[in-house]
Amino acid sequence: MGNRGMEDLIPLINKLQDAFSSIGQSCNLDLPQIAVVGGQSAGKSSVLENFVGRDFLPRGSGIVTRRPLILQLINNKAEHAEFLHCKGKKFVDFDEVRSEIEAETDRITGSNKGISNIPINLRVYSPNVLNLTLIDLPGMTKVAVGDQPVDIEFQIRDMLMQFITKESCLILAVTPANTDLANSDALKIAKEVDPQGLRTIGVITKLDLMDEGTDAKDILENKLLPLRRGYVGVVNRSQKDIDGKKDIRAALAAERKFFLSHPAYRHIAERMGTPHLQKTLNQQLTNHIRETLPGLRNKLQGQLLSLEKEVEEYKNFRPDDPTRKTKALLQMVQQFGVDFEKCIEGSGDQVDTKELSGGAKINRIFHERFPFELIRIVFDEKELRREISHAIKNVHGVRTGLFTPDLAFEAIVKKQIIKLKAPCIKCIDMVIQELINTVRQCTNKVLQVSKNIFLFLFFPPSLLFNICLSLTGLFTPDLAFEAIVKKQIFKLRAPSLKCVDMVVSELTALAVKCASKVTVG
Repeated sequence: MGNRGMEDLIPLINKLQDAFSSIGQSCNLDLPQIAVVGGQSAGKSSVLENFVGRDFLPRGSGIVTRRPLILQLINNKAEHAEFLHCKGKKFVDFDEVRSEIEAETDRITGSNKGISNIPINLRVYSPNVLNLTLIDLPGMTKVAVGDQPVDIEFQIRDMLMQFITKESCLILAVTPANTDLANSDALKIAKEVDPQGLRTIGVITKLDLMDEGTDAKDILENKLLPLRRGYVGVVNRSQKDIDGKKDIRAALAAERKFFLSHPAYRHIAERMGTPHLQKTLNQQLTNHIRETLPGLRNKLQGQLLSLEKEVEEYKNFRPDDPTRKTKALLQMVQQFGVDFEKCIEGSGDQVDTKELSGGAKINRIFHERFPFELIRIVFDEKELRREISHAIKNVHGVRTGLFTPDLAFEAIVKKQIIKLKAPCIKCIDMVIQELINTVRQCTNKVLQVSKNIFLFLFFPPSLLFNICLSLTGLFTPDLAFEAIVKKQIFKLRAPSLKCVDMVVSELTALAVKCASKVTVG
Protein backbone atom coordinates (compact mmCIF):
# COMPACT_ATOMS: atom_id res chain seq x y z
CA MET A 1 0.00 0.00 0.00
CA GLY A 2 1.48 3.33 -1.02
CA ASN A 3 1.65 6.52 1.00
CA ARG A 4 -1.59 7.76 -0.61
CA GLY A 5 -3.26 4.59 0.59
CA MET A 6 -1.97 5.26 4.11
CA GLU A 7 -3.37 8.81 3.90
CA ASP A 8 -6.77 7.32 3.07
CA LEU A 9 -6.49 5.12 6.14
CA ILE A 10 -6.62 8.10 8.54
CA PRO A 11 -10.24 8.95 7.55
CA LEU A 12 -11.05 5.24 7.85
CA ILE A 13 -9.71 5.22 11.42
CA ASN A 14 -11.87 8.32 12.04
CA LYS A 15 -14.96 6.42 10.91
CA LEU A 16 -14.16 3.60 13.32
CA GLN A 17 -13.76 6.10 16.18
CA ASP A 18 -17.09 7.72 15.28
CA ALA A 19 -18.78 4.33 15.19
CA PHE A 20 -17.60 3.39 18.67
CA SER A 21 -18.50 6.82 20.05
CA SER A 22 -21.99 6.81 18.52
CA ILE A 23 -22.92 3.50 20.18
CA GLY A 24 -21.40 4.58 23.48
CA GLN A 25 -18.81 1.80 23.57
CA SER A 26 -15.11 2.12 24.28
CA CYS A 27 -12.85 1.38 21.38
CA ASN A 28 -11.27 -1.93 22.43
CA LEU A 29 -9.31 -2.12 19.18
CA ASP A 30 -6.79 0.48 20.43
CA LEU A 31 -6.86 2.47 17.20
CA PRO A 32 -3.75 4.53 16.35
CA GLN A 33 -4.22 8.09 17.60
CA ILE A 34 -2.40 11.15 18.96
CA ALA A 35 -3.28 12.39 22.46
CA VAL A 36 -2.44 15.98 23.41
CA VAL A 37 -1.32 16.37 27.04
CA GLY A 38 -0.01 19.34 28.99
CA GLY A 39 -0.58 21.52 32.02
CA GLN A 40 -3.14 24.27 32.20
CA SER A 41 -2.21 27.29 30.07
CA ALA A 42 0.53 25.33 28.33
CA GLY A 43 -0.77 26.49 24.95
CA LYS A 44 -2.53 23.30 23.78
CA SER A 45 -5.62 25.15 22.53
CA SER A 46 -3.55 27.70 20.64
CA VAL A 47 -1.59 24.96 18.87
CA LEU A 48 -4.80 23.23 17.73
CA GLU A 49 -6.36 26.53 16.60
CA ASN A 50 -3.23 27.34 14.62
CA PHE A 51 -3.64 24.03 12.77
CA VAL A 52 -7.18 24.96 11.73
CA GLY A 53 -6.51 28.67 11.29
CA ARG A 54 -9.65 29.53 13.29
CA ASP A 55 -10.59 30.44 16.87
CA PHE A 56 -12.99 27.68 17.87
CA LEU A 57 -11.92 26.30 21.28
CA PRO A 58 -13.26 27.51 24.66
CA ARG A 59 -10.93 29.75 26.63
CA GLY A 60 -10.81 30.99 30.19
CA SER A 61 -9.18 30.43 33.56
CA GLY A 62 -8.95 27.07 35.30
CA ILE A 63 -9.91 23.84 33.52
CA VAL A 64 -11.37 24.74 30.13
CA THR A 65 -11.17 21.36 28.40
CA ARG A 66 -13.31 19.14 30.64
CA ARG A 67 -14.10 16.31 28.22
CA PRO A 68 -11.81 14.63 25.67
CA LEU A 69 -12.18 16.36 22.30
CA ILE A 70 -11.54 14.03 19.35
CA LEU A 71 -10.55 16.55 16.68
CA GLN A 72 -10.54 15.12 13.16
CA LEU A 73 -8.94 17.42 10.59
CA ILE A 74 -9.82 16.63 6.98
CA ASN A 75 -8.38 18.38 3.96
CA ASN A 76 -11.28 19.69 1.90
CA LYS A 77 -11.99 22.61 -0.46
CA ALA A 78 -14.98 23.92 1.52
CA GLU A 79 -14.50 24.93 5.16
CA HIS A 80 -16.97 23.82 7.82
CA ALA A 81 -17.25 21.77 11.00
CA GLU A 82 -19.49 18.89 12.08
CA PHE A 83 -20.23 17.31 15.46
CA LEU A 84 -21.05 13.63 15.82
CA HIS A 85 -23.87 14.48 18.26
CA CYS A 86 -25.37 17.01 15.77
CA LYS A 87 -25.75 14.76 12.75
CA GLY A 88 -26.52 16.53 9.50
CA LYS A 89 -25.73 20.02 10.83
CA LYS A 90 -22.81 21.94 9.33
CA PHE A 91 -21.18 24.77 11.27
CA VAL A 92 -19.62 27.48 9.11
CA ASP A 93 -19.35 30.01 11.95
CA PHE A 94 -16.57 28.83 14.27
CA ASP A 95 -17.88 30.97 17.14
CA GLU A 96 -20.89 28.63 17.06
CA VAL A 97 -18.48 25.68 17.20
CA ARG A 98 -17.02 27.08 20.43
CA SER A 99 -20.49 27.61 21.90
CA GLU A 100 -21.53 24.08 20.98
CA ILE A 101 -18.43 22.59 22.65
CA GLU A 102 -19.20 24.54 25.83
CA ALA A 103 -22.89 23.55 25.77
CA GLU A 104 -22.15 19.87 25.12
CA THR A 105 -19.52 19.86 27.88
CA ASP A 106 -21.95 21.37 30.40
CA ARG A 107 -24.64 18.91 29.36
CA ILE A 108 -22.58 16.00 30.71
CA THR A 109 -20.38 17.58 33.39
CA GLY A 110 -22.56 20.47 34.57
CA SER A 111 -21.26 23.99 35.05
CA ASN A 112 -19.21 23.29 38.17
CA LYS A 113 -15.92 22.61 36.36
CA GLY A 114 -16.30 18.83 36.75
CA ILE A 115 -14.80 16.47 34.16
CA SER A 116 -16.01 13.46 32.19
CA ASN A 117 -14.24 10.85 30.04
CA ILE A 118 -17.11 10.80 27.50
CA PRO A 119 -15.55 12.33 24.35
CA ILE A 120 -16.85 15.04 22.03
CA ASN A 121 -16.25 14.21 18.36
CA LEU A 122 -15.55 17.23 16.15
CA ARG A 123 -14.69 17.01 12.47
CA VAL A 124 -13.21 20.07 10.73
CA TYR A 125 -13.06 20.28 6.94
CA SER A 126 -10.68 22.92 5.61
CA PRO A 127 -8.24 23.55 2.74
CA ASN A 128 -5.69 24.71 5.35
CA VAL A 129 -5.33 21.39 7.18
CA LEU A 130 -3.71 18.02 6.55
CA ASN A 131 -5.51 14.78 7.37
CA LEU A 132 -4.90 14.39 11.06
CA THR A 133 -6.70 13.18 14.20
CA LEU A 134 -5.86 14.54 17.66
CA ILE A 135 -7.42 13.99 21.08
CA ASP A 136 -7.33 17.14 23.20
CA LEU A 137 -7.35 16.13 26.88
CA PRO A 138 -7.96 18.24 30.02
CA GLY A 139 -4.95 20.18 31.26
CA MET A 140 -3.25 18.83 34.37
CA THR A 141 -3.91 20.77 37.55
CA LYS A 142 -2.89 20.64 41.21
CA VAL A 143 -5.63 22.54 43.04
CA ALA A 144 -9.42 22.11 42.94
CA VAL A 145 -11.40 25.30 42.32
CA GLY A 146 -15.07 26.13 42.80
CA ASP A 147 -17.25 23.03 43.19
CA GLN A 148 -14.62 20.68 41.79
CA PRO A 149 -13.97 17.50 43.79
CA VAL A 150 -10.85 17.67 45.95
CA ASP A 151 -9.32 14.77 43.99
CA ILE A 152 -9.63 16.56 40.61
CA GLU A 153 -5.86 16.17 40.06
CA PHE A 154 -6.13 12.37 40.28
CA GLN A 155 -9.32 12.25 38.19
CA ILE A 156 -7.58 14.11 35.35
CA ARG A 157 -4.52 11.92 35.70
CA ASP A 158 -6.63 8.75 35.50
CA MET A 159 -8.35 10.08 32.37
CA LEU A 160 -5.02 10.84 30.69
CA MET A 161 -3.76 7.38 31.59
CA GLN A 162 -6.75 5.75 29.89
CA PHE A 163 -5.45 7.11 26.59
CA ILE A 164 -1.66 7.36 26.82
CA THR A 165 -0.99 3.94 28.36
CA LYS A 166 -2.06 2.28 25.09
CA GLU A 167 0.88 1.34 22.90
CA SER A 168 -1.06 2.47 19.83
CA CYS A 169 -1.32 6.06 21.14
CA LEU A 170 1.27 8.70 20.28
CA ILE A 171 1.74 11.37 22.97
CA LEU A 172 1.95 15.04 22.00
CA ALA A 173 3.53 16.53 25.14
CA VAL A 174 3.01 20.33 25.15
CA THR A 175 5.30 22.31 27.46
CA PRO A 176 5.74 26.09 27.78
CA ALA A 177 9.35 27.23 27.35
CA ASN A 178 9.09 29.86 30.09
CA THR A 179 8.91 27.18 32.80
CA ASP A 180 11.43 24.64 34.08
CA LEU A 181 11.34 21.99 31.35
CA ALA A 182 12.88 19.39 33.67
CA ASN A 183 9.69 19.61 35.80
CA SER A 184 7.24 19.61 32.89
CA ASP A 185 3.97 17.87 33.82
CA ALA A 186 3.49 16.69 30.23
CA LEU A 187 6.98 15.22 29.83
CA LYS A 188 6.81 13.68 33.30
CA ILE A 189 3.56 11.78 32.72
CA ALA A 190 4.70 10.81 29.20
CA LYS A 191 7.91 9.34 30.62
CA GLU A 192 5.93 7.21 33.07
CA VAL A 193 4.18 5.32 30.25
CA ASP A 194 6.87 5.76 27.60
CA PRO A 195 10.21 5.66 29.47
CA GLN A 196 12.25 5.24 26.27
CA GLY A 197 10.54 8.20 24.58
CA LEU A 198 9.51 6.07 21.60
CA ARG A 199 5.90 7.32 21.37
CA THR A 200 6.34 10.90 22.59
CA ILE A 201 6.52 14.01 20.41
CA GLY A 202 7.62 17.13 22.29
CA VAL A 203 6.11 20.55 21.56
CA ILE A 204 7.72 23.64 23.13
CA THR A 205 5.44 26.68 23.22
CA LYS A 206 5.92 30.31 24.31
CA LEU A 207 9.53 30.47 23.10
CA ASP A 208 9.10 34.23 22.65
CA LEU A 209 8.33 34.65 26.36
CA MET A 210 11.60 33.23 27.71
CA ASP A 211 13.79 35.47 29.86
CA GLU A 212 16.30 37.57 27.96
CA GLY A 213 19.59 35.75 27.40
CA THR A 214 18.00 32.28 27.68
CA ASP A 215 16.81 29.89 24.98
CA ALA A 216 15.59 26.32 24.45
CA LYS A 217 18.20 25.43 21.85
CA ASP A 218 19.42 22.26 23.61
CA ILE A 219 15.87 20.99 24.05
CA LEU A 220 14.87 21.65 20.43
CA GLU A 221 18.06 20.00 19.17
CA ASN A 222 17.05 16.93 21.23
CA LYS A 223 20.20 17.07 23.35
CA LEU A 224 18.50 17.60 26.72
CA LEU A 225 15.70 15.15 27.66
CA PRO A 226 15.94 13.41 24.26
CA LEU A 227 12.91 11.89 22.55
CA ARG A 228 13.09 9.52 19.59
CA ARG A 229 10.55 11.59 17.68
CA GLY A 230 12.16 14.88 18.71
CA TYR A 231 10.80 18.32 19.57
CA VAL A 232 9.13 21.07 17.58
CA GLY A 233 9.06 24.67 18.78
CA VAL A 234 6.07 26.95 18.14
CA VAL A 235 5.14 30.54 18.93
CA ASN A 236 1.46 31.09 19.71
CA ARG A 237 -0.51 34.29 19.91
CA SER A 238 -0.33 36.13 23.22
CA GLN A 239 -3.45 36.79 25.28
CA LYS A 240 -3.30 40.38 24.03
CA ASP A 241 -3.27 39.13 20.42
CA ILE A 242 -6.25 36.84 21.12
CA ASP A 243 -8.24 39.60 22.82
CA GLY A 244 -7.40 41.89 19.90
CA LYS A 245 -8.63 39.25 17.41
CA LYS A 246 -5.25 39.01 15.70
CA ASP A 247 -5.57 36.94 12.54
CA ILE A 248 -4.00 33.49 12.83
CA ARG A 249 -2.40 33.80 9.39
CA ALA A 250 -0.63 36.95 10.56
CA ALA A 251 0.41 35.11 13.71
CA LEU A 252 1.89 32.26 11.63
CA ALA A 253 3.84 34.81 9.58
CA ALA A 254 5.14 36.38 12.81
CA GLU A 255 6.10 32.92 14.07
CA ARG A 256 8.08 32.25 10.89
CA LYS A 257 9.83 35.60 11.21
CA PHE A 258 10.70 34.87 14.87
CA PHE A 259 12.53 31.62 14.06
CA LEU A 260 14.36 33.05 11.05
CA SER A 261 15.58 36.09 12.98
CA HIS A 262 16.43 34.50 16.35
CA PRO A 263 20.15 33.67 16.56
CA ALA A 264 19.59 30.51 18.62
CA TYR A 265 16.96 29.05 16.29
CA ARG A 266 17.94 30.41 12.88
CA HIS A 267 19.81 27.23 11.87
CA ILE A 268 16.82 24.99 12.71
CA ALA A 269 14.06 27.35 11.51
CA GLU A 270 12.95 24.91 8.80
CA ARG A 271 12.15 22.33 11.49
CA MET A 272 10.24 24.75 13.72
CA GLY A 273 6.80 26.36 13.60
CA THR A 274 3.15 25.31 13.38
CA PRO A 275 3.13 24.30 9.66
CA HIS A 276 6.10 21.99 10.21
CA LEU A 277 4.46 20.55 13.35
CA GLN A 278 1.25 19.75 11.46
CA LYS A 279 3.20 18.13 8.63
CA THR A 280 5.28 16.15 11.14
CA LEU A 281 2.20 14.89 12.98
CA ASN A 282 0.57 13.86 9.71
CA GLN A 283 3.67 11.85 8.76
CA GLN A 284 4.09 10.42 12.26
CA LEU A 285 0.45 9.29 12.46
CA THR A 286 0.63 7.81 8.95
CA ASN A 287 3.82 5.89 9.81
CA HIS A 288 2.37 4.87 13.17
CA ILE A 289 -0.69 3.40 11.47
CA ARG A 290 1.62 1.49 9.14
CA GLU A 291 3.51 0.08 12.15
CA THR A 292 0.41 -0.90 14.12
CA LEU A 293 -1.61 -2.14 11.15
CA PRO A 294 -0.50 -5.83 11.39
CA GLY A 295 -1.52 -6.06 15.05
CA LEU A 296 -4.78 -4.23 14.35
CA ARG A 297 -5.54 -6.57 11.47
CA ASN A 298 -4.85 -9.66 13.64
CA LYS A 299 -7.13 -8.36 16.37
CA LEU A 300 -9.90 -7.59 13.90
CA GLN A 301 -9.57 -11.06 12.38
CA GLY A 302 -9.75 -12.63 15.85
CA GLN A 303 -12.91 -10.70 16.67
CA LEU A 304 -14.39 -11.57 13.29
CA LEU A 305 -13.80 -15.30 13.89
CA SER A 306 -15.39 -14.98 17.33
CA LEU A 307 -18.45 -13.26 15.88
CA GLU A 308 -18.75 -15.82 13.08
CA LYS A 309 -18.66 -18.58 15.67
CA GLU A 310 -21.41 -16.84 17.65
CA VAL A 311 -23.50 -16.37 14.50
CA GLU A 312 -23.09 -20.08 13.74
CA GLU A 313 -24.68 -20.89 17.09
CA TYR A 314 -27.81 -18.96 16.12
CA LYS A 315 -28.32 -20.72 12.78
CA ASN A 316 -30.45 -23.41 14.41
CA PHE A 317 -31.92 -21.03 16.96
CA ARG A 318 -35.38 -21.76 18.38
CA PRO A 319 -37.06 -19.00 20.43
CA ASP A 320 -38.88 -21.54 22.62
CA ASP A 321 -35.68 -23.41 23.58
CA PRO A 322 -35.61 -23.42 27.44
CA THR A 323 -31.82 -23.74 27.52
CA ARG A 324 -31.51 -20.42 25.66
CA LYS A 325 -33.79 -18.73 28.17
CA THR A 326 -31.81 -20.12 31.08
CA LYS A 327 -28.53 -19.05 29.52
CA ALA A 328 -29.80 -15.50 28.91
CA LEU A 329 -31.08 -15.19 32.47
CA LEU A 330 -27.80 -16.52 33.87
CA GLN A 331 -25.92 -13.97 31.80
CA MET A 332 -28.06 -11.22 33.31
CA VAL A 333 -27.37 -12.48 36.82
CA GLN A 334 -23.63 -12.75 36.13
CA GLN A 335 -23.56 -9.24 34.67
CA PHE A 336 -25.42 -7.97 37.72
CA GLY A 337 -22.80 -9.59 39.97
CA VAL A 338 -19.93 -8.04 38.00
CA ASP A 339 -21.53 -4.56 38.05
CA PHE A 340 -22.28 -4.81 41.78
CA GLU A 341 -18.69 -5.80 42.56
CA LYS A 342 -17.37 -2.91 40.45
CA CYS A 343 -19.60 -0.43 42.29
CA ILE A 344 -18.39 -1.67 45.68
CA GLU A 345 -14.71 -2.09 44.75
CA GLY A 346 -14.60 1.23 42.85
CA SER A 347 -13.40 -0.13 39.50
CA GLY A 348 -16.40 0.85 37.38
CA ASP A 349 -16.06 1.83 33.72
CA GLN A 350 -17.73 5.21 34.36
CA VAL A 351 -16.80 7.57 37.17
CA ASP A 352 -19.54 9.66 38.79
CA THR A 353 -18.21 13.19 39.43
CA LYS A 354 -21.40 14.52 41.04
CA GLU A 355 -21.82 12.41 44.18
CA LEU A 356 -20.41 9.49 46.13
CA SER A 357 -22.00 6.10 45.67
CA GLY A 358 -21.42 2.41 46.29
CA GLY A 359 -18.14 1.50 47.96
CA ALA A 360 -17.03 5.13 48.25
CA LYS A 361 -20.15 6.05 50.23
CA ILE A 362 -19.80 3.01 52.48
CA ASN A 363 -16.18 4.00 53.09
CA ARG A 364 -17.35 7.48 54.03
CA ILE A 365 -19.95 6.06 56.43
CA PHE A 366 -17.27 4.05 58.25
CA HIS A 367 -14.55 6.70 58.32
CA GLU A 368 -16.51 9.96 58.62
CA ARG A 369 -20.12 9.40 59.65
CA PHE A 370 -19.47 6.68 62.26
CA PRO A 371 -16.75 8.68 64.13
CA PHE A 372 -19.08 11.70 63.99
CA GLU A 373 -21.88 9.65 65.61
CA LEU A 374 -19.46 8.54 68.35
CA ILE A 375 -18.51 12.14 69.08
CA ARG A 376 -22.19 13.04 69.39
CA ILE A 377 -22.67 10.63 72.30
CA VAL A 378 -23.77 12.75 75.27
CA PHE A 379 -21.28 12.54 78.14
CA ASP A 380 -22.24 14.27 81.39
CA GLU A 381 -19.30 14.14 83.79
CA LYS A 382 -21.39 15.35 86.72
CA GLU A 383 -23.96 12.59 86.16
CA LEU A 384 -21.18 10.02 85.72
CA ARG A 385 -19.59 10.98 89.05
CA ARG A 386 -22.98 10.65 90.74
CA GLU A 387 -23.52 7.19 89.18
CA ILE A 388 -20.06 6.05 90.28
CA SER A 389 -20.74 7.23 93.83
CA HIS A 390 -24.10 5.45 93.97
CA ALA A 391 -22.64 2.24 92.48
CA ILE A 392 -19.79 2.10 95.04
CA LYS A 393 -22.12 2.77 97.97
CA ASN A 394 -24.68 0.21 96.81
CA VAL A 395 -22.01 -2.48 96.43
CA HIS A 396 -20.52 -1.76 99.89
CA GLY A 397 -23.92 -1.62 101.56
CA VAL A 398 -23.50 -1.00 105.33
CA ARG A 399 -19.76 -1.64 105.11
CA THR A 400 -17.12 0.99 104.44
CA GLY A 401 -14.54 0.07 101.81
CA LEU A 402 -11.08 1.49 101.03
CA PHE A 403 -11.01 0.36 97.40
CA THR A 404 -13.41 0.67 94.49
CA PRO A 405 -15.21 -2.69 94.19
CA ASP A 406 -14.98 -4.61 90.88
CA LEU A 407 -18.74 -4.90 90.59
CA ALA A 408 -19.21 -1.14 90.74
CA PHE A 409 -16.53 -0.54 88.12
CA GLU A 410 -17.98 -3.25 85.87
CA ALA A 411 -21.49 -1.82 86.13
CA ILE A 412 -20.33 1.70 85.22
CA VAL A 413 -18.13 0.51 82.33
CA LYS A 414 -20.89 -1.68 80.91
CA LYS A 415 -23.29 1.24 80.92
CA GLN A 416 -20.80 3.45 79.07
CA ILE A 417 -19.84 0.79 76.53
CA ILE A 418 -23.51 0.04 75.81
CA LYS A 419 -23.79 3.64 74.53
CA LEU A 420 -21.57 2.60 71.58
CA LYS A 421 -24.26 0.20 70.39
CA ALA A 422 -26.66 2.86 69.03
CA PRO A 423 -24.07 4.48 66.65
CA CYS A 424 -23.03 1.00 65.49
CA ILE A 425 -26.61 0.05 64.66
CA LYS A 426 -27.14 3.37 62.88
CA CYS A 427 -23.97 2.75 60.84
CA ILE A 428 -25.21 -0.75 59.93
CA ASP A 429 -28.57 0.62 58.77
CA MET A 430 -26.87 3.29 56.63
CA VAL A 431 -24.61 0.67 54.99
CA ILE A 432 -27.61 -1.57 54.30
CA GLN A 433 -29.46 1.34 52.68
CA GLU A 434 -26.48 2.10 50.45
CA LEU A 435 -26.23 -1.57 49.46
CA ILE A 436 -29.91 -1.44 48.46
CA ASN A 437 -29.28 1.71 46.39
CA THR A 438 -26.31 0.04 44.71
CA VAL A 439 -28.37 -3.06 43.89
CA ARG A 440 -31.11 -0.87 42.35
CA GLN A 441 -28.50 1.02 40.27
CA CYS A 442 -26.94 -2.21 38.97
CA THR A 443 -30.36 -3.67 38.20
CA ASN A 444 -31.30 -0.67 36.10
CA LYS A 445 -28.07 -1.07 34.17
CA VAL A 446 -28.72 -4.76 33.54
CA LEU A 447 -32.23 -3.96 32.37
CA GLN A 448 -30.93 -1.44 29.85
CA VAL A 449 -28.70 -4.13 28.40
CA SER A 450 -31.55 -6.61 28.51
CA LYS A 451 -33.48 -4.54 26.00
CA ASN A 452 -31.29 -6.30 23.46
CA ILE A 453 -33.39 -7.87 20.76
CA PHE A 454 -32.12 -11.34 21.62
CA LEU A 455 -33.98 -11.24 24.92
CA PHE A 456 -37.19 -10.60 23.07
CA LEU A 457 -36.40 -13.68 21.04
CA PHE A 458 -35.62 -15.75 24.14
CA PHE A 459 -38.66 -14.70 26.19
CA PRO A 460 -42.30 -14.03 25.31
CA PRO A 461 -43.48 -10.43 26.05
CA SER A 462 -45.53 -11.48 29.09
CA LEU A 463 -42.52 -13.19 30.71
CA LEU A 464 -40.28 -10.21 29.95
CA PHE A 465 -42.85 -7.96 31.60
CA ASN A 466 -42.81 -10.12 34.73
CA ILE A 467 -39.01 -10.15 34.78
CA CYS A 468 -38.89 -6.35 34.55
CA LEU A 469 -41.60 -6.16 37.21
CA SER A 470 -39.68 -8.34 39.64
CA LEU A 471 -36.32 -6.77 38.92
CA THR A 472 -36.97 -3.07 39.28
CA GLY A 473 -40.59 -2.36 40.08
CA LEU A 474 -40.73 0.13 37.22
CA PHE A 475 -44.33 -0.82 36.56
CA THR A 476 -45.53 -0.92 40.17
CA PRO A 477 -45.09 1.35 43.20
CA ASP A 478 -44.44 -1.71 45.37
CA LEU A 479 -40.90 -2.09 43.99
CA ALA A 480 -41.03 -5.86 44.18
CA PHE A 481 -37.36 -6.39 43.53
CA GLU A 482 -36.34 -3.83 46.13
CA ALA A 483 -38.49 -5.60 48.69
CA ILE A 484 -36.83 -8.93 47.92
CA VAL A 485 -33.35 -7.44 48.05
CA LYS A 486 -34.14 -5.59 51.28
CA LYS A 487 -35.25 -8.86 52.83
CA GLN A 488 -31.98 -10.53 51.82
CA ILE A 489 -29.74 -7.63 52.79
CA PHE A 490 -31.49 -7.17 56.14
CA LYS A 491 -30.34 -10.70 56.91
CA LEU A 492 -26.91 -9.11 57.24
CA ARG A 493 -28.24 -7.03 60.14
CA ALA A 494 -28.48 -9.92 62.61
CA PRO A 495 -24.84 -11.07 62.29
CA SER A 496 -23.75 -7.43 62.31
CA LEU A 497 -25.61 -6.81 65.58
CA LYS A 498 -24.19 -10.03 66.99
CA CYS A 499 -20.73 -8.79 66.07
CA VAL A 500 -21.45 -5.49 67.86
CA ASP A 501 -22.61 -7.38 70.98
CA MET A 502 -19.46 -9.52 70.93
CA VAL A 503 -17.27 -6.41 70.64
CA VAL A 504 -19.14 -4.75 73.50
CA SER A 505 -18.76 -7.88 75.65
CA GLU A 506 -15.06 -8.13 74.81
CA LEU A 507 -14.51 -4.47 75.69
CA THR A 508 -16.32 -4.98 79.00
CA ALA A 509 -14.24 -8.07 79.83
CA LEU A 510 -11.06 -6.21 78.94
CA ALA A 511 -12.08 -3.29 81.14
CA VAL A 512 -12.77 -5.63 84.08
CA LYS A 513 -9.43 -7.34 83.58
CA CYS A 514 -7.61 -4.01 83.56
CA ALA A 515 -9.53 -2.91 86.67
CA SER A 516 -8.51 -6.10 88.47
CA LYS A 517 -4.84 -5.44 87.72
CA VAL A 518 -5.16 -1.89 88.99
CA THR A 519 -6.88 -3.08 92.19
CA VAL A 520 -4.19 -5.73 92.84
CA GLY A 521 -1.50 -3.14 92.20
